[in-house]
Amino acid sequence: MHINDTFRYLNIGLPEDILRRKLYGDFEGALRLIDRRLGEDLLPEEMRFCLTAQREMMLRMPEDYPYTKQEALEAVREHIPDFTEEEFENRVDAGKIGWIYLNGEMRFFDRFFSSMCKSEPAFALRAGVKLPGVESAGKGSSGEARLDRSARLMRENGKISNRIRIRASLRIKEEVFEPGMFVRAHLPIPAACEQQSDIVIEKVFPEGGKISPEEAPQRTICWERVLTENQEFVVEYSYVHTAKYHDTVRMQEEGLAEKCKQPDFFTEEEAPHIVFTPYIRKLAGRLTEGVIDPIEKARRFYDHITLHMKYSFMPAYFGMENIAENCAKSFTGDCGVFALLFLTLCRCAGIPACWQSGLTAEPDFCGAHDWVRFYAEPYGWLYADPSYGTGAVRTENEERRKFYFGNLDAYRMVANRAFQAPFTIEKEHWRADPYDNQLGEIETAGCGLRFSEYERRKEVLLCEEIREE
Repeated sequence: MHINDTFRYLNIGLPEDILRRKLYGDFEGALRLIDRRLGEDLLPEEMRFCLTAQREMMLRMPEDYPYTKQEALEAVREHIPDFTEEEFENRVDAGKIGWIYLNGEMRFFDRFFSSMCKSEPAFALRAGVKLPGVESAGKGSSGEARLDRSARLMRENGKISNRIRIRASLRIKEEVFEPGMFVRAHLPIPAACEQQSDIVIEKVFPEGGKISPEEAPQRTICWERVLTENQEFVVEYSYVHTAKYHDTVRMQEEGLAEKCKQPDFFTEEEAPHIVFTPYIRKLAGRLTEGVIDPIEKARRFYDHITLHMKYSFMPAYFGMENIAENCAKSFTGDCGVFALLFLTLCRCAGIPACWQSGLTAEPDFCGAHDWVRFYAEPYGWLYADPSYGTGAVRTENEERRKFYFGNLDAYRMVANRAFQAPFTIEKEHWRADPYDNQLGEIETAGCGLRFSEYERRKEVLLCEEIREE
């Protein structure tokens, strides 16, 4: 079994004595017990896989939670001098500030401050902080918000297309690099899908990168070489992204989906995160009670997430367990977490659903992003972006929120069409993200590098609308 496939066994769960140590933050003690269990010849294979994944998760988790309470307070007070301890505690209790125990002491998430700035406009204003790429603050020449203009044109014309060119790169950090080291580097590139056409790999540096087939579930360009000196791995690519408009309100009024036999592809569980737990089954059943139309079922899942849940930056998915169910319980998540919950609820209700991810690619912003496709006969594949939906709620833009059920904008780059899929040229060691690939991966002969050990850059070089004659 490949090392990254051990994550599929996380749902087996930790033995109670190890779990207690993990929850208390006694990672050293938990690792000692795991190593003892892994040395036992009679340990069932499935438990061995679970413990192997959990061991690496515990080694990495503390990196995401560096702050003591006092350090976290000081980080906020650099921007808001009168921010009180009571305000901090209230946000911790409300789930707006992530934390874990580390040897019995609460330690706080490294991105908690920027997360609050994104999820709470009033807090960001008070702190004097404006984050880039917050669901497109971009304006067109008329002053109309870019995404609202895009949605309007899609309704009027049926679709909109953009020609996009992106430059992406990877580089090992100097303190990690050693002359003569073997390096295998992956960068995501556009995959063939309904939305994308005219895909061209424009530039590759250094030469010799191996390009995956266009239909690869997680498409990359991969370099394998020995480096005598440190260097960037660079790819430039262009493509046309077309977003077609789907009027889901009209579809429901027609009532055809209720009468059609729905397919059963992409309706299965995929451990460890797309799992129909008793809680997920109950939630899906309660939200869709009395509903037959699959589009209405999916809409109810979308409404539940976008109207009731709050956006929050999340720690590395490497260290997270049962993502969909935990989101359903905590009512917080980011784009990938919301997408996984929506996808899982759809599949649990018998609605085909699958993952898409890559980049948002606007003229003035390029960022990692995830969303979902879902299927309803006789209309075919539709789209949902619960993260952009929650962003629309924050800005009190109900029309935009409704648009992102059934539709996407044309400012996207799709590299991944499946969650937890292998690369064409697979890594030998742990991936930095074992489930998705938006920004790239690097490994050496001895280990897979963590995100903190290499630099990742991406830039939109061109994004122009294609106007039909």
